[in-house]
Amino acid sequence: MNKFYTSTRNNSVKISAKDAIKKGFADDKGLFVYPNLGNTQVDLDKLITLDYQDIARAVLTKLLPDFSAAEISESVANAYHSSFDSEKITPVVNVDNFHVLELFHGPTSAFKDVGLQLLPQLMKHVLTENNKVMILTATSGDTGKAALEGFKDLHNMGIIVFYPNGGVSKVQKLQMVTTGGNNTKVAAIKGNFDDAQTNVKRLFNDQSLKQQLGNEVSLSSANSINIGRLIPQVVYYFDSYKQLVNAGSIKAGDQVNFTVPTGNFGDVLAGYYAKLLGLPVKKFVVACNENNVLANFFEHGVYDRNRPFYQTVAPSMDIQVSSNFERLLYYKSGEDTEYVKQLMDDLEDSGKYQVSKEILDNIQKDFYCGYSTDQEIENSIATVYNENGYLMDPHTAAGYKVMRDYQKSDKQTPMILLSTASPYKFVNAVSDAVLPKTANDVLQVMRDLAAETHAPIPENLRKVWELPIKHESVIEKSEMKDYVRQKVEEVFYDKD
Repeated sequence: MNKFYTSTRNNSVKISAKDAIKKGFADDKGLFVYPNLGNTQVDLDKLITLDYQDIARAVLTKLLPDFSAAEISESVANAYHSSFDSEKITPVVNVDNFHVLELFHGPTSAFKDVGLQLLPQLMKHVLTENNKVMILTATSGDTGKAALEGFKDLHNMGIIVFYPNGGVSKVQKLQMVTTGGNNTKVAAIKGNFDDAQTNVKRLFNDQSLKQQLGNEVSLSSANSINIGRLIPQVVYYFDSYKQLVNAGSIKAGDQVNFTVPTGNFGDVLAGYYAKLLGLPVKKFVVACNENNVLANFFEHGVYDRNRPFYQTVAPSMDIQVSSNFERLLYYKSGEDTEYVKQLMDDLEDSGKYQVSKEILDNIQKDFYCGYSTDQEIENSIATVYNENGYLMDPHTAAGYKVMRDYQKSDKQTPMILLSTASPYKFVNAVSDAVLPKTANDVLQVMRDLAAETHAPIPENLRKVWELPIKHESVIEKSEMKDYVRQKVEEVFYDKD
């Protein structure tokens, strides 16, 4: 059985899972992938008898072969023992004729918590005493706080988060800039998420920066480009299936569909990994917002980011370069790394690439993609609340609209809609949809929404308004390298 990861752009790369997690990003700018993923299968009949943590142990054992059973077990226990407000970690709720997989029960009320509670625990088993790692993360809103929370105050680890100035919700910004800890740094950049992500990727491959940091400090990522962040997300696909079997909604072996709102394509890619490992999935329904580069790709086979960038009511999806789509291209091209490299070079050179009809057809076998406008998102929030009493955040609502489009051609297959964040993280958009009028003050809007809907405000979001602001930096994109160098010095070497 294969025990090494390789790069999406060079299949001669062989690297252990531990080293892949530590590096986060391949030297050739590719992403780390596990070859022949479909050759290893989980025992589905056994998996659906397990609790969440034991499913996590089973999945991680398959995908992280150089971690010992003890290391995996300890990491899982530390990540999920007490940080989620539901015993199920990711509970499934029945709404109308579909099921909602709620992924927002972690410490920052967003789906990123599932991966970012576990990644730092895995990283502990990767670093030796003399290693230090600085996590660099670009965020469109939710990854930032979840990563800060996961890595806060951990030995020999630091974290720097870059977010687009004015490009996240008020609540998301507050969550980040109030973060405590002696190893956390946050900066807004003048630009959008793609600017932040592109520059972070450049920093990973900046040889002069590596020399300046020396052998002791390495850079790594907490975005889903890091396989240590992506793999934990595979678990909740299996667990949601188990919950439906246990509830009598499906029988073991029945096919299901998943609808996934997407920005960076990591969440839905984790579902595809679950399918390759043996989960019986018929279709992944991928939902974009008005930044619908992926939806256009699914129509024509052309990925083209040369287009207007929109700030929408679903800001975590305001992305035009979906990094994890490169991993899907790797698997769907028959693991042809030369082909993937050519596509990615085209994207860097001209802002677009085109895949062959054969590869597009291969992708469309497993995936359907559509998009939702801001107005459609608002309508979806209102419809589901008024008809079913269920409150969705804007990203989940984007998924709902695309899900309903898809269900016109497939009403029979049970559908699971991934809900990626608490509605209170995007309270203005949600309130505009369900309240007759809204206040100017965001905290008051939160209270009004809770009073009207009786949906409880998560404790972390209720308390964030009382916390002092600790991070106020706003920098140019061109200043990110100097900022990293300075913050590495502060976190690891300034002892006063």
